[in-house]
Amino acid sequence: MPEPIVPDHQRLAAMRRSYERGGLEEGDLAPTWRAMLDRWLDDAVAGGVREPNAMVVATADAHGRPSVRTVLLKGLDDDGLTFFTNYESAKGRDLAANPYASILFPWHDLQRQVRLTGAVRKLDGAASDAYFASRPYGSRIGALASPQSEVVPDRGALEMARDALLEQYPDPPGDVPRPDAWGGYVLAPDAVEFWQGRPDRLHDRHVYRCDDADGTWSTARLAP
Repeated sequence: MPEPIVPDHQRLAAMRRSYERGGLEEGDLAPTWRAMLDRWLDDAVAGGVREPNAMVVATADAHGRPSVRTVLLKGLDDDGLTFFTNYESAKGRDLAANPYASILFPWHDLQRQVRLTGAVRKLDGAASDAYFASRPYGSRIGALASPQSEVVPDRGALEMARDALLEQYPDPPGDVPRPDAWGGYVLAPDAVEFWQGRPDRLHDRHVYRCDDADGTWSTARLAP
């Protein structure tokens, strides 16, 4: 019998690239996942990756149905990774029902990716206030005007809401209040995988894992 034909397979197969920029050996790993992520984030900046702090965040609802979107990393420390959003958005509803997520940094230009999984908690209100106040005036107005993930009749409705807020909170002084339903989340990773592309799809994968029993971290190499 003839082999089944995948629609458009030739065009898609032609997009294949060989990964030959380098490798990732055990001796290349930093002592901690945080130090390693800092190092690779610096490499992404130095390598000219556009929006190197853009990360894909995957969540799941109470029924296990996943959803994914790209957000910007806005904080990184030993506690985890911080991003901001509307708590009543689709991702906010998912995290209220199922407070776990996975994050991916897809640094294609460097033939690298970093994948993190872990529990997610809300950032405290004072920290969310401080970050919101640091945002550009237009972004603060936009956050207040947009009922994120809700159905709206058209773009005009959003622009009308924005224009009303521009009149209510003129700039200067531009004292736009943080919406009650807007703030930060922190993902505290329990596993962080660093992936470096290699020829013939024999990629290098190293994972830092946290032991739930005592909180210690270990590293291991994964098969590609």
